[in-house]
Amino acid sequence: MAIRPAREDEFPALKPLLRGYTEFYESDPPDSGLEAMVAAAVSAPDDQAFLLVAEDGDEVVGFAHCQWKFSSLRGERVVVMDDLFVRDSSRGEGHADALIAGAADVARRHGATVLTWMTAPDNHRAQKVYNRVGGTSETYLEYELEL
Repeated sequence: MAIRPAREDEFPALKPLLRGYTEFYESDPPDSGLEAMVAAAVSAPDDQAFLLVAEDGDEVVGFAHCQWKFSSLRGERVVVMDDLFVRDSSRGEGHADALIAGAADVARRHGATVLTWMTAPDNHRAQKVYNRVGGTSETYLEYELEL
């Protein structure tokens, strides 16, 4: 198992994982949007955004997509792990834990004191991972406004 930055030419390997993630959250963005997201994350300096992949042998089996933002509640920049996904057949092998650790390493290297993320209230399997790696949950509700 290895965790490393994604490469732009890996969109074909990432596409089934991205689709697995979006299907889980009952979303259907266009492939062009997903490809643009991968390209933006891969080409950005990792103190702005980054995309890590989990490899098992020479196969990409998971990913973590992260971005930086300023937190007014902390008065500093923090890293938001927007997406974390490991394919079904590779779950339970430590890839999710390793992706979180990899994201935390990048964040620490650039001075962040917090890595934050969210998950669906009914995503109990993910919550077990997040609790195991030392994450703590908040009580905030997320809202969005369609534009």
